[in-house]
Amino acid sequence: MHQLLSLLRNSSHCVFLSGAGISTLSGIPDFRGSKGIYKQFDADKIFDIHYFREDPAYFYTHGREFIYNLEKKEPNIIHKMLAKLEEQGMVKSIITQNIDMLHHQAGSKRVIEIHGSPAQHTCLHCGRKFPYELISPIVHGPQVVPKCDGCGGLVKPDIIFFGEMLDQNALAQAISESSKADLMVVIGSSLVVHPAASLPLNTVKHGGRLVIVNNMPTPLDDYAYLRYPDLEEVFRYLEKEVQ
Repeated sequence: MHQLLSLLRNSSHCVFLSGAGISTLSGIPDFRGSKGIYKQFDADKIFDIHYFREDPAYFYTHGREFIYNLEKKEPNIIHKMLAKLEEQGMVKSIITQNIDMLHHQAGSKRVIEIHGSPAQHTCLHCGRKFPYELISPIVHGPQVVPKCDGCGGLVKPDIIFFGEMLDQNALAQAISESSKADLMVVIGSSLVVHPAASLPLNTVKHGGRLVIVNNMPTPLDDYAYLRYPDLEEVFRYLEKEVQ
C-alpha cells in the first residue's frame, strides 16, 4: 500500500471515483453486492422513471429504508479520509455515483454527483423545489407520496432515474476531471453503470494511472496499475500514514 500512498503524494491532479461500496461501512447497502438493494427490490422498478410516474408509492415505500433515513447515517473512515486528503491537496475532486450525500457531510468540497442527490426534490408539474428535510417526514407518514403544496403535482427526488438524461453540467465536469487526472482511484464501484464506468478510461487514455479498490472484479481491472480488494484496510492504512 506504500505504492498507493506514494502515487497520492506525487500526483498533481488526483481524482477519486466512488461507488456504493464505500457506504456499506455506514450501514447503507450497495446495489449489486450479495446483500445489495437489487436483491431486495425490483431493479427494473425502483429507479425507473416511467414506473415512478405510474406508481410512485413503490419507490417511496421502499425508499424509506435506504434513502429517507440518511439523516441517521454517518460518514465513515473512507468519507472522512477523502475530505482530509482533499484538505491536504492530495485529492482535487471526487466524482461519485452515490446519492447518500455522505461526501458533503464529511466535509469534501469538490464533489461531482453524476447520479444526482435527494438533497433537493422537484415537482414534476410546476418545477417547484423542496428540500430533503421537508420530504422525508412525508415519506414516513401516512401520505407516503409527497405532492406539491402549490399545484398538487407529483414530487420526485433530484436523483437520476433510468430513462432520464444525466445532468449535462455534472457529466461535463466529470469528463473534464477524469481527463485531467494523472491519477484516478476507483473505490467501491463495480464499474458496470455507464457513463461513470467509462470515466477511468479517460484518465488512462490521457496518460494517467488507474488504481481500483473494490471487493469484486471490474471490467477495467486489466487497466489498473494497482488493485486492492479491501476498502477498509486501504483507508485504515492511509489514516495511519497521513497525519
